[in-house]
Amino acid sequence: MPPSLPLPIQLVWLIPLYGFGGMALSLPWAAGWFKRNGPRPAAYLNLLVTLLAVMHGSWILRQVWQYGPQHLEFTWFQVADLNLRIGFDLSLTNLAALELVTGMSLLGQVYALGYLDKEWSLARFYALVGFFEGALAGVVLSSSLFMSYFLLEMLTLSTYLLVGFWYAQPLVVTAARDAFLTKRVGDVLLLMGMVALSAWAGSTEFQDLYVWAAEADASGALSPLAGTLLGLGLIAGPMGKCAQFPMHLWLDEAMEGPNPASILRNSVVVTAGALVLMKVMPLLRFSPLATTVLLVVGTISAVAGALVAIAQVDIKRAFSYSTTSYLGLVFIAIALQQPAIALLLLFTHGLAKALIFMSVGSIIATTSCQDLTELGGLGSRMPATTTAYLVGSAGLVGLLPLGCFWCFGLLVQSFAQQQPFFAAVCLLTNGLTAFNLTRVYRHVFLGPPMPKTKRAPEVNWLMALPMVSLTVLVALIPALMARFDPLPGIGAIPWTVAAAVAASGLVGMAGGAVAPLNKFWSSSMIQPLRVLQDLLASDFYTDRIYRATIVAAVAGLARLTDWLDRSLVNGLVNGIGRLTLASAEGFKLGVSGQLQTYVLTVMVAIVLLLTSLQWWQG
Repeated sequence: MPPSLPLPIQLVWLIPLYGFGGMALSLPWAAGWFKRNGPRPAAYLNLLVTLLAVMHGSWILRQVWQYGPQHLEFTWFQVADLNLRIGFDLSLTNLAALELVTGMSLLGQVYALGYLDKEWSLARFYALVGFFEGALAGVVLSSSLFMSYFLLEMLTLSTYLLVGFWYAQPLVVTAARDAFLTKRVGDVLLLMGMVALSAWAGSTEFQDLYVWAAEADASGALSPLAGTLLGLGLIAGPMGKCAQFPMHLWLDEAMEGPNPASILRNSVVVTAGALVLMKVMPLLRFSPLATTVLLVVGTISAVAGALVAIAQVDIKRAFSYSTTSYLGLVFIAIALQQPAIALLLLFTHGLAKALIFMSVGSIIATTSCQDLTELGGLGSRMPATTTAYLVGSAGLVGLLPLGCFWCFGLLVQSFAQQQPFFAAVCLLTNGLTAFNLTRVYRHVFLGPPMPKTKRAPEVNWLMALPMVSLTVLVALIPALMARFDPLPGIGAIPWTVAAAVAASGLVGMAGGAVAPLNKFWSSSMIQPLRVLQDLLASDFYTDRIYRATIVAAVAGLARLTDWLDRSLVNGLVNGIGRLTLASAEGFKLGVSGQLQTYVLTVMVAIVLLLTSLQWWQG
């Protein structure tokens, strides 16, 4: 580590520790050691350390802007030839992602103070959020595949604990278990790829791996089969974290957890998973199949996620599938070597989706309902929530001049010449998302008030403050993009592309505005339309297909193993035991009880043994 670097950069290792420190500070209240003053001090301590993380990260961002990207390493274990290091890559991209993580964590924690105001285990929630934040910050800054994997495992554990926060509810326990096990599938495959890389390259630092990959590609040191398996293993982990097909069901089930955790999960967790994919992309040069898989998975997730979202009646699930859809577009951009556009889409989507989930949480907190068929007429009763939803929706679809308009324009512009199919996927996803957002807006904010919304007030200031702040930030994204302009020509999108993006969004809005809504018959009375609606609402029956194939196969294998264990293994052992007892009973009948007979038998046996050994040696 160069000693001339400013002190904030040298202390960058503190940033992940802020989150873990907040967790440690919350434990006395979470464990019930302090019972007289309630759990709120734990929340205040977490807010303080998260604020320190935001300030420290912004200070480092300013220093890196001045000094350029930096790489820091700290040796934490060294013995013989084993040297384990913790590395940090301080680039503008990583630090911008870090500010997104810590900033959204800060806003989410303030929001949670109002949302979970009467929650008896508030301290436990803030301890879990601190754990969550520390793991995310480490993933973003890590320069090592090993540390990234280790922190992703911590992220998986924190997701399990946050989803299962209300563990007294059976559905919550099932959702937490499914989320944990689904992500473990991708994590195990990523572990296999990491172990193979560490054996071949002798290092898990990304820069060392890039050098090794270039040399191995030039020399042909890696066989096609090994390269293909390596690439598939490396992309499996990010696929699970980003809820991509076929490991996408966990994000929908994770909506059973508290809404403040859903804000972070749908904005920054998926961003961290996509960043890991960007870091391993240079290692996929050995596996064209892995790139093809990314394109196929991204396309299916983008289109199918947007289609499934429009058939949901649960307001949180309607937007969780939208997250899967947008991350599918990110996967397509990464696979087609457009990382800058993918990053821009990650940031703009993360901010807009967090704002939408804040407005959704306000609706749930006020009405204690998240069923679209039981909501309505909230537009005049909750002006701040309505404004937040409209600004978040405009920032999420390709409507000029907000953020995602430029993202979709750049995607379509880059794909239109060489990959027109993927340009069409982007436009279709934009249109379907606009349809879904308009449909939900009509259900929730327009129309006559329903019994659960007649006396719905605006949310308290602890929820309104972060929601209004994020509303302003999302509205200012175009100005921020013009200020930094990470992409050349961002303001020079051809008018034909801009018109196509705007038209797809407007067509989606028009469709959502004229589609018939019937709160009493959420399913259509027309049989073919009902079949299609049920197909989309059930996510193409993916869970049933899994139960009939993978789950049934694993259960059958388990039953076969159980039968083999009981019938063969236990049967063999029991048979030997019965044979031994029967032999003993037979020998017992031939025993005379005279000691001299036993001694003579032993002596004869010894003589025979020695004679045979002497003969063998001779």
